[in-house]
Amino acid sequence: MDWLLDAETTAHKLALMVLAIALFALVMGGILFAVDKPKRVPQWVVVLGFLGPPLLLLVLGLVYPAIGTLVNSFKNNDGSEFVGVDNYAAVFSNSELLIVLRNTVLWVVLVPLVATTFGMVYAYLVDRTRFENLAKALVFLPMAISGVAAGIIWQFVYEYRPEGQSQIGLLNQVLVWLGAEPRQFLLNAPQNTFFIIAVMIWINAGFAMTVLSASIKAIPDDVTEAARLDGVSGFGMFRYVTVPSIRPALVVVLTTVAISTLKVFDIVYTMTGGQFSTSVIANEFYSQTFRQFNQGLGAALAVLLFILVVPIIAYNVRQLRLSEEIR
Repeated sequence: MDWLLDAETTAHKLALMVLAIALFALVMGGILFAVDKPKRVPQWVVVLGFLGPPLLLLVLGLVYPAIGTLVNSFKNNDGSEFVGVDNYAAVFSNSELLIVLRNTVLWVVLVPLVATTFGMVYAYLVDRTRFENLAKALVFLPMAISGVAAGIIWQFVYEYRPEGQSQIGLLNQVLVWLGAEPRQFLLNAPQNTFFIIAVMIWINAGFAMTVLSASIKAIPDDVTEAARLDGVSGFGMFRYVTVPSIRPALVVVLTTVAISTLKVFDIVYTMTGGQFSTSVIANEFYSQTFRQFNQGLGAALAVLLFILVVPIIAYNVRQLRLSEEIR
């Protein structure tokens, strides 16, 4: 009987796939026909044909859920009655949720700054060296790993065994070789938060290095030659020529990494599940909504996450416009 049920499920999925493909072909065919016959079809129909589907998907997939989340943030845990701003008050009065906010601030400050700084310095040092491609590939490799995979890898790096037992964690084995006692890196707060932050830095340093390396190579040769003629060299060249020249790219990298850091969930969930005072807003939103079934508080955390992202995006857009005006 199981194979019959599996066959029915597979047939149902195939039928839905065929239907979706047919609808897509029908819609695109209608749009192309309308564009090809402009005299027969009014212009507004052509515009609606192109803009209608994405706008509909935008409303159904983003606007409607966003409004629903905002409304739910003012309701109780099961959404049966309005409670005003009680959920937001709980976020800033509950000691455990205050730790979540503190951790989120640490993530948003440390990850973009450290990852971008490391990526920028590394890109500058290996630029036009003999083994540049290999050096960059080694740093970029973590970008190809998912957050879950990275969390599992670093769990093994931080793995702890009681003293006297064979250590399988890299860091604890190094400590044992140095004559120190093994440590429980992921259990002791607040240090455990910094050890998890290191994983996010490890992943994003490759992204920062790649983008900033391209910007460094785009610096005109006449600019660097003029600086050398003026007696600028070494660290001065990096500080007064390289950094100002790649400032737009720096802004993009910092804001991009900051936004991805605000939304971090997979690394925290994989390594600690948000326990031991390591939770962040995105992880706590999931925990409150799907584990503790407190929809109101979960929605309030989602709204706060959105509020934190908006200023970063606005700053990014503003800086890009200023860069375009300067050009």
